[in-house]
Amino acid sequence: MKASRRARIKDVAEHAGVSSMTVSRVLNKDPKVSDAKRALVAESVKALNYRPNVSARRLASNKSFFIGLLYFDLDTSYVSKFLLRGLKVCRTTGHHLVVDEIDDDIEKSLASVRELIEETRVDGLILLPHVCDDVKLLAALQEANITFVRIAPDTQLSLSPYICMDDYQASFEMTELLIKKGHTKIGHIIGNPNQGVSRLRYQGYLDALRSHQINTPPEYIEQGLFTYDSGLIAAKKLLALADRPTAIVAANDEMAASVLAAANLARINVPEELSISGFDDGNVAVTVSPNLTTVRQPIHQMAELAIDIIASGKFSDLAKANTREFRNVLDFEIIERDSTAQAPQK
Repeated sequence: MKASRRARIKDVAEHAGVSSMTVSRVLNKDPKVSDAKRALVAESVKALNYRPNVSARRLASNKSFFIGLLYFDLDTSYVSKFLLRGLKVCRTTGHHLVVDEIDDDIEKSLASVRELIEETRVDGLILLPHVCDDVKLLAALQEANITFVRIAPDTQLSLSPYICMDDYQASFEMTELLIKKGHTKIGHIIGNPNQGVSRLRYQGYLDALRSHQINTPPEYIEQGLFTYDSGLIAAKKLLALADRPTAIVAANDEMAASVLAAANLARINVPEELSISGFDDGNVAVTVSPNLTTVRQPIHQMAELAIDIIASGKFSDLAKANTREFRNVLDFEIIERDSTAQAPQK
């Protein structure tokens, strides 16, 4: 059986009723193409299952069509969700996503990143938390004059384009949701101290309580690391208190899931006796029972926007970083599910 021929730009152009040049411009995200023609090309690309020939595009331009993604710990739903979305977006843009881990051995990691840049000639790099704030890595990327986009950075915000959400406000509103349900004894498990979002979420929690004149004892606050195990240790301490909280705000879903597990072990009913909220709205939020009330981060949008910034070539030099166009603060959403309820009656 003869294999079907792979669709070419010419085929897409004929299907869409436009010129091959127009198709090329759409694929290269030329803003001068009208929305109508852009829609026609997009429809034809999908109908013909067209995938750009990366080798030919490399020869015709100074781009590699490789985009790098640097992360610290893959064992979180946040990183997994970002990675999967990034891979999907790259398939539609004709790029390849190259993934590399940054670990505690920063010198070894820097050598790996330099090798990645030299061998693939990536068009740019995406830096996830808390990689995005590593001073040595940022200095190395500046020295290499490589485009990079940071996700939720905490420092040097004028250094590069960045994408984030308002973690402080999201945590404030989540805590206030519990207060409005009658909870006054609200605990908190702080995220990894190396990530700026942990501080922002902790501050949002504190300020929500203060705005309602609620005093929180220090034993209601435990340090976590954004991991299930760290959340479990913290949760057991909180639930062992003589006057335990009636609600716990965890700084991410993994730790919220561990609070649920600790409550089950202690035979504390959720949400009748204990309300639990998380952060991220990853897969774990709807895997556990009851499903978690959580903050939905726009992770898909973050991945799409980060790839678009690099793929479009809009960010051609570091000097352009200090412009409003590259300060992207996306919206969040509070998702209320079955893990929260009215405070138990005294």
